[in-house]
Amino acid sequence: MKRGAWAELAVTGREFHLKVTPGARRQALEQAGEGFRAHVTAAPEDGKANAAVAELLAQALGVAKSRLTLLRGATSRDKVFRLD
Repeated sequence: MKRGAWAELAVTGREFHLKVTPGARRQALEQAGEGFRAHVTAAPEDGKANAAVAELLAQALGVAKSRLTLLRGATSRDKVFRLD
């Protein structure tokens, strides 16, 4: 996926619901119904997978990673990020 491929979804205040697969073989982000499915190669330890998901989502939206806030799911596969 190229940087900013989903730039039209980058609306301030929007929440993004993701189902995350940590420790995957590849990094990928895809739409799945009303949410997204993220595959990251990072291990689910010490917040590494959360940081990788934020980076992947920021790239897809074409925004800075610092504009994304993890609202729910710090230790879960189901996560909710908000774009500030």
